[in-house]
Amino acid sequence: MENYAVLRMPRTITYGRHALEKVGKEAAARGKKALIISDKVMDSLDYVSEGRDYLTKAGVESVVYLGVESEPTDTYVDEALELFKKENCDLVISLGGGSCIDTAKAIVVLATNGGYIGDYMGEKKVAEVAPIPHIAIPTTAGTGSEATDATIITNTSNDVKMMIKQPAFMPDAAIVDPLLTLSSPQHVTAATGVDALSHAVEGYISKRSHPMTDMIALSAMKLIVENIQAAYENGDNLDAREAMSLGSLQAGIAFSNSSVCLVHGMSRPIGALFHVPHGYSNAMLLPAVLEFSKEHSIKRLADLGRFFSPEAEQYSEKEAADLAVSSVKNLCLQLNIPNLSGWGIDKQAFESATGKMASDALASGSPANNPRVPTQSEIEELYKVCYEYKFSTESTVS
Repeated sequence: MENYAVLRMPRTITYGRHALEKVGKEAAARGKKALIISDKVMDSLDYVSEGRDYLTKAGVESVVYLGVESEPTDTYVDEALELFKKENCDLVISLGGGSCIDTAKAIVVLATNGGYIGDYMGEKKVAEVAPIPHIAIPTTAGTGSEATDATIITNTSNDVKMMIKQPAFMPDAAIVDPLLTLSSPQHVTAATGVDALSHAVEGYISKRSHPMTDMIALSAMKLIVENIQAAYENGDNLDAREAMSLGSLQAGIAFSNSSVCLVHGMSRPIGALFHVPHGYSNAMLLPAVLEFSKEHSIKRLADLGRFFSPEAEQYSEKEAADLAVSSVKNLCLQLNIPNLSGWGIDKQAFESATGKMASDALASGSPANNPRVPTQSEIEELYKVCYEYKFSTESTVS
C-alpha cells in the first residue's frame, strides 16, 4: 500500500426497498430534463415508465434511449449522446444492468469534455470539466457499477474492451432498490451474484487494497456468501435479494478504490472477442484464478474461507484458504455456471485467440494488481484451463 489511500463513492447513495421513489427528488435537485439510458427489457417490465412517473411528479421532463442491447459499445455511446444533445437534456439517469450504467458514464463525460470515449483510456485524455449529473439505478445485484469511477466500453473497430477509469466517471448519485432485482432470471441472478463476489474478493486481495476498502470488501463477501444461494433458489426471497444488492454495492465501492486483478483482466478480452457478458465471464474465471493465486494470498483467502463455514474458525490459514477455493468452485457448480466450452465458444477459435487475449489482459493493467502477477504465457495457459474447467474440488491449476 502507498503512504496514502483514497476512497471515492457517489455523493449520494439511496438504498433500500422502494428507493426508486426518490428518483424524482434526486433528479429535480440536479436538472430539468433527463435522458434515461435503459433497455427494452426494463421498458417491458414498466421500470422505465415508473421512473418517468416519479420524474414527472417532481417537475422533471425525460426522454428515453433504449438502444443498449448487449455489452456497452462506442456505438451506443454515440447514439445516446446525439439524443442527449438533440433534446437539450441536462441530466442522465441510467436504469438497468452494468451495460446501461457504463453507457451513461461515457455520455456524461463526453457531453462536457468532448472527444471519443477511447481517448480517455489510460488517461491519455483527462476529463477536466465536471460531467453532467448522473443518477445510476441498478436492476441487478452484480456489477456494482453504480458506485465505481470506471466504465468498460467496447471499441467496435478493433473488438477491444476499453477499461477507462477516472474520477469523472463516478455517478453523482446511486439509487439501489432491491425490489428492482426481483425480475432477474435465475441464470442472471447466478452470474451477477458470482460477478459481485469476484469484485469483493479482488478488491480484498488486490495489491492496492487499503484499510477502508478491506472493511467494505469483507462486509460484501460475507453478505454475498451467506445469501447468493437463497436468492438463486428462490428469486422472491426479498431478504436475500436485499442482502445481495447491498453486497454488490459494497463490492463496487471496494474494488473501485482498490482496483481489480487478474479475473477482470482476463475477462474483458473474452467479452470483446466472443461476446460473453462481463458478469458471466468473471464467474467462469473466478475459481481457476483463485486457484492460481492462492499460495500468494493465503491469509486473505482464509478470511473468505471462514465466511463459507463456521468450522473454519478452527482451521489453519492454509486450510481456510483451501476451503475458500473449493467453496467458490462448489458454489459455481451449484449455481450452474458454465465453463467457456459450455457457453458454446468454438475451441479452435478460442485457442487461436489466447495470445491476443493475454496481451490485451496485460495491457489493461489489472493483472499487475494480482497477488501472483502472471506472465503472458501463464495467462495463455490459464485461458486454456478455463475453457474446459471443472467446478469440482479437485485441483486444476498449478
